[in-house]
Amino acid sequence: MDERFNRWLLPPLLALLFLLIVYQYVSPACPGAACPRRPPASAARRGGGPEEREEEEAAAMPRLAAKFPFARGELCRRVRFDMRGRDVIVFLHIQKTGGTTFGRHLVRNIHLEQPCYCRAGQKKCACHRPGGDKDTWLFSRFSTGWSCGLHADWTELTSCVPAAMERRGCAGNRTLRNFYYITMLRDPVSRYLSEWKHVQRGATWKTSLHMCDGRSPTPDELPTCYEGDDWSGVSLQEFMDCSYNLASNRQVRMLADLSLVGCYNLTFMNESERNMILLQSAKNNLKNMAFFGLTEFQRKTQYLFERTFNLKFISPFTQFNVTRASNVDIGEDVRQRIEELNFLDVQLYEYAKDLFLQRFQYSKQEEHQKNRLKRREERRLLREQRAHQWPKEEASEVAVTEDYNSQVARW
Repeated sequence: MDERFNRWLLPPLLALLFLLIVYQYVSPACPGAACPRRPPASAARRGGGPEEREEEEAAAMPRLAAKFPFARGELCRRVRFDMRGRDVIVFLHIQKTGGTTFGRHLVRNIHLEQPCYCRAGQKKCACHRPGGDKDTWLFSRFSTGWSCGLHADWTELTSCVPAAMERRGCAGNRTLRNFYYITMLRDPVSRYLSEWKHVQRGATWKTSLHMCDGRSPTPDELPTCYEGDDWSGVSLQEFMDCSYNLASNRQVRMLADLSLVGCYNLTFMNESERNMILLQSAKNNLKNMAFFGLTEFQRKTQYLFERTFNLKFISPFTQFNVTRASNVDIGEDVRQRIEELNFLDVQLYEYAKDLFLQRFQYSKQEEHQKNRLKRREERRLLREQRAHQWPKEEASEVAVTEDYNSQVARW
C-alpha cells in the first residue's frame, strides 16, 4: 500500500519541482520598482571606437536657446594681438561691474613674456612690450591710470586714447596702432544696488569729465543729486528719486556714442527717440568690441578672453556669489522700480547675455571640432606608421627563417 502510494506521489512532486526551476529562469530577476534602471544606449556604446565617443560628447553639449540672431563673424572673435607691435588693449571700466577685479587680472595674472612690473603699495603697473620697448600694450586704470578721465566712457575713450598714447611719449604713428576695446557688464539691478551702497559710503566720481564733442556738460545739463561734498548715508528711496542720477542706465550711456544724441543736452531731441538711439548705439558698440565679459560668468569670461587674444591667465577666475548688492534685501516692488529706472540697461544686458553665451557655445564647439580633427589626424599618422613598420618586421622574419634553413641544409 505504501509502495503504491509513493509511486503515485512521486510524479507530481517531480513535476512541481520542474515548474519551480523553470519559473526561476523565466520570471524577472527583481520585480517592480526594485529593479535597477537599464543603462542608456549611449552608455552601452561607451566601449565603441573613438569616433562613436566623440559623437556622443558632441551630442551631449547643451544647446542654447538663442534670442537674437547673430552672424558667424559676430560669434567668432579672434584677435591677432601683436604685443611686440603697436596693438593696444583699451579697458572701458564701468562702475560696479567687477572691473577692478578684472583690471587687476590684466596686470597681475596673465602669462607674459615680459610681465607687468608692479611696485608694492602702488596701484599702477608698467606693462611694457617685450624686447625693451617702453611702449605699453594696455590702456587701463592699473597701467596708464585715468588718462582720459575718471571712468571714461566710450565717447571719451575713442576720442582721447590715441592722443593720450602720444602724450605718454610712446613711439610710433598713431595711425599704425590697433586699439582693441574691452569691457565688463553686470546684471542691472545688482549693479544699481552696488552703486547705491558705494555712494552711501561716500563715493562720488565727481571728478569725472564726461567729455563729449570737445566739452564737459554744463551744470544745467548735468545737475548733481546732492549738496555738499558727497551723498554719504543716502537711502535707497532718495537714490531712486533723483531723476538725473547717472546710476540709472549707466551701462547704456557709457557704451553709446553720446554725440549722436547731443551729448547731455536733453532738449536736443525727444526722450523716446534719444533712448532708442542710445540703446542701439550701445548694442552696436558692444557687439563690435574685441571682447566683453559678464560679472555673473567669471569662468566663461576668462575662457573667452583667452580664446580672443590668445593669452593665458595664471590663476583661474573666482565667482563671488555673495556681494554687497546680494546682501541688500528688497521687495518685489522695489526691484520692479529699479528695473523701470534701468529699462535701457535691462534690454542691453539681455542682448549682451545672449551674445556672450552664444559666443561661448560657438567657441566650445569650435574647440571640440578642432580637437576631434587633431585626434583623427594623429590616428591616421599612427596607422600609416604601423603600415610601414609591419613589412619591415615581416622581411626581418623571412630573413631569419632563410638563414636558419640554410644552416640546417649545411648540417
